[in-house]
Amino acid sequence: MDRREFLKTAAVATAASAINLKASAAAAADAAAKAVSPADPPVVVAVRNGDPVSMFRKGIEALGGMKAFVKPGQRVVVKPNIAWDRIPEEGANTTPELVAEIVRQAIAVGAKEVIVFDHTCNNWERTYKTSGIEAAAKDAGARIASAASKEDYEERSNDSAVKMKKALIHKELLAADVVINVPILKNHGGAKMTAAMKNWMGVVWDRGFMHGNNLPQCIADSILYRKPDLNVIDAYRVMRTNGPRGVSLADVTELKYMVLSRDIVAADTMAAQLIQYPIDSVPYIAMGEKHGLGISDITKMKIERLDA
Repeated sequence: MDRREFLKTAAVATAASAINLKASAAAAADAAAKAVSPADPPVVVAVRNGDPVSMFRKGIEALGGMKAFVKPGQRVVVKPNIAWDRIPEEGANTTPELVAEIVRQAIAVGAKEVIVFDHTCNNWERTYKTSGIEAAAKDAGARIASAASKEDYEERSNDSAVKMKKALIHKELLAADVVINVPILKNHGGAKMTAAMKNWMGVVWDRGFMHGNNLPQCIADSILYRKPDLNVIDAYRVMRTNGPRGVSLADVTELKYMVLSRDIVAADTMAAQLIQYPIDSVPYIAMGEKHGLGISDITKMKIERLDA
């Protein structure tokens, strides 16, 4: 090889080495960027061994804090279970302190207004008072709304619904920028389990239609009208028998648990595990998944488990 060929070969080799070094450096930078980028948030956060307020604080922090859900100037609806004229210890309604904490946090990040309501089964004024939720929510800065009159609702239709293609839906829910669903976990004689999806019966006027036209399917259908932005399942006290109203304190167990998720189907899947019901014994879970409302395969969920 003469000197000219040698220099040409050396130049090609040097260029190739430079390209390889650049490619290696780029690959290393890409890997480093991926390593330090924030992980995907959990699908479900499960918190245990605390009081409802401390468990919520721990759980919402894992989902990015209340600021990940509520922006300044937004109208927020908090929808607890306030169906029954029962005191908190009887486990028929959402824990009032939890509702108050959610209201406080929404206001703290700039919510323009927070509204709390439920379509109760017992007299609404008496139920709001006995449950402790009215006083707790008002003290935290919320406005309490009635759901006892047909005038509180507006008609909507949804062709994706299987049974409930038309429904009267609460006006406050329809007007909200953000909706936070805060059910209590308990046994239910008709629907098997009350949790996130079942709690949506409290935004619909005609529950008689729901009971008479395949209740599980109507529960799944109801969520199509306005899907919650966040689900917080209160499993501090769990009514294991004689739900949804309960008979005595013997029906209630202190489980000291909470489930938080954007995914209403995933939330109820976890709730069914907590109350020890097979998923297929709560048919509205599969119906909700068929509607595209979430996932029920626990192996596909990123679950973050925390102690309060």
